[in-house]
This record gives sequence, structure tokens and C-alpha cells, in this order.
Amino acid sequence: MSLEVLGCRVDELDTATATDRILQFAQSGAGAQVVTLGTEMIVYAQRDSDFKRVINQSALSLCDTIGLLVVARLRGSPLRTRVTGVELIDDLCQRAAVAELSIFLLGGAPGVARAAADALRTRYPALQIAGEHHGYFDNAESASVTQQIAASGAKLLFAGLGFPRQEFWLSQHLAQTGCGAGVGVGGSFDVISGKVERAPGVWQRLGLEWLYRLLSEPHRWRRQLALPKFVWLVLTDTLRRSFSST
Repeated sequence: MSLEVLGCRVDELDTATATDRILQFAQSGAGAQVVTLGTEMIVYAQRDSDFKRVINQSALSLCDTIGLLVVARLRGSPLRTRVTGVELIDDLCQRAAVAELSIFLLGGAPGVARAAADALRTRYPALQIAGEHHGYFDNAESASVTQQIAASGAKLLFAGLGFPRQEFWLSQHLAQTGCGAGVGVGGSFDVISGKVERAPGVWQRLGLEWLYRLLSEPHRWRRQLALPKFVWLVLTDTLRRSFSST
């Protein structure tokens, strides 16, 4: 089941179910793209129809932020938790280690993907990490990066290139990588590698992880402007729907 928020599809899946689906994609070799969808991405999609198309054509579009979760609940969705990139990577790597599915990490500043890979190896010694590559490459280098991933034999690709780049890159290149599934994970490598500290559990449970990140990194304030804009867009859309149904 899924719902639509401002023209963007949101699949009503928790982390456990999403993990099951993604592992099935990885094993089948279908080249399935997975979007971890947030409020900022939905706001961006309102002015970029190509980005909205990528979201809606993805194999899975998962609820990643508290604002989107609140809207889903208000609309009667059974969603009760977010599916964050960090937790999704953790669950997938735990299961991939058992299933002997190899992974590839793409993104972050030079050295970050490797540090994240080292952290994951420590956490899951049986995990097969086929390779990693930083995200500081231009469009002209995409073909060689794609070839490197394909040559690695990886079945599951984590793309931490930031939105909208990771979504467009996966849409254009995932099929050529030979990976069964590709997941956009934003800045998750920074957290896994220890470069960025994740909000304490109490902040996460209260849905204030975004505020903790803002207080820790004040330079991100412009990005947080998307939240009030998202609220306004949802409110006006709800009113429009109400009037059109009367």
C-alpha cells in the first residue's frame, strides 16, 4: 500500500518489511531503485518534475523524515515509524552478511566511504564489501564509476551522493552496475564512519533529530527552511482537496 503526498508516492512500509523487499530485489538482479524520501525532497519535487518522476517510478519510496510521517498519520496511514538511511543500511548489512550478498558504498568525501566500510566490517565480520568509491566525481567520470561497481560483482549498492544527485544517478546508471538494488542513503556514510554524530536516542524518539543536526551544524539552516514550506504546501493542498470534494 502507498499514499501520495504532494504528488509524491510514499510506500507504507516499516524498516523490517523494506529490508525484506530490498534483499529480494538484490537477489533477483532486477536493478530496483529505492528512495528514502524526506520533506526537503518533496518540496524540491514541486519545482522539478523529472525528480518527482524518479521518485514515483522507483521500486520503493520510503518515509525518512518526521514531517512526512506526521502527514501520513494524519491521513490515516498505518505508518508508525520512519525508515532512516542509517538504520536501513544497518539492517540490510546484517541480513546481507548472512545471505552472502556483497555490497558497494558510493558517496561521501574522499575516505568517508572507506571508513564507513571499515566500521561495517567491524560490526558484521561476515559482510562482503565488494568496494567503495567517494562521491567527488563529475558526470564525465560516471561511466568509469559504473564500470568499477559492475566489475566488483556487488549485488546491493548504497549511494550516498545527497539528493537529488543520488536519485538521478541511480535512475541513469543503476541498471549498468549489475546491482540488484540501489538505495539512496544521503549522508549516512558520515554517521556510520563517525565523521558526524547522530542525535541521541531521546532526540530521535521525539522526532527532533533534525533540530539536533541543526544545532550541531548551524550552517545547515537554509536546508531547514524546507520544513515550514512543506507544512504550508501540505496545508494548502489539504484545503484545496476539501473544497474540491464539497
